[in-house]
Amino acid sequence: MLKNQRALIEGKAALIVIDIQASTFIDDSKERSIPNMEGFKERMLKARVAIDKARECDIPVIFIQEIHRKDLSDFGRELDGDEDIHCLDDNPGTDIAVKEMGFRPDDYLIPKRRYSSFYGTDLEILLRGLKVDTLILVGALTDVCVHYTFVDAHQGDYFCRVIEDCVGGSSIEAHEASLKAMAYLQTGAIRSLDEMLSAMASHNA
Repeated sequence: MLKNQRALIEGKAALIVIDIQASTFIDDSKERSIPNMEGFKERMLKARVAIDKARECDIPVIFIQEIHRKDLSDFGRELDGDEDIHCLDDNPGTDIAVKEMGFRPDDYLIPKRRYSSFYGTDLEILLRGLKVDTLILVGALTDVCVHYTFVDAHQGDYFCRVIEDCVGGSSIEAHEASLKAMAYLQTGAIRSLDEMLSAMASHNA
């Protein structure tokens, strides 16, 4: 057994779907405003399997949507790095990938202006209301929004689990480095899709 290993799901869980937006499936250009690792789209599509299983097991599904005002007033320092302008509120690509992810009108949706799903949003209020203990993370980017959401959740005393097959980074190197950094914070945090599907079923039972 690994040091400090906890149950895969502790208490009540929620599935957090981070920034799986329409642009992933309608923009096939080689050079995008945000770089994606090889196989990125396929990894996002795998998240649908986790979403369907969560619904089957009565685990709340919470979609996170990065969205920015078209006058760029809320980007802050975000454009100081390698990322170009993205996720503007008048761009159809900014919408949640409704068809691919099976998004429903009664799903929880949290818009955000920063990398972390907690920063300046009401995610914390929602999680407290749902009495959630464990966050299961899927989506993008592993090295940016998933990583920073994980860190804030960890500091907020949530148990955090990342489905390795269902997250994608800006590059394979950045993806792997972030997975390693998150695993350092919580032993056993990085899990396979098959492991998580089994855990969801067992937890529900």
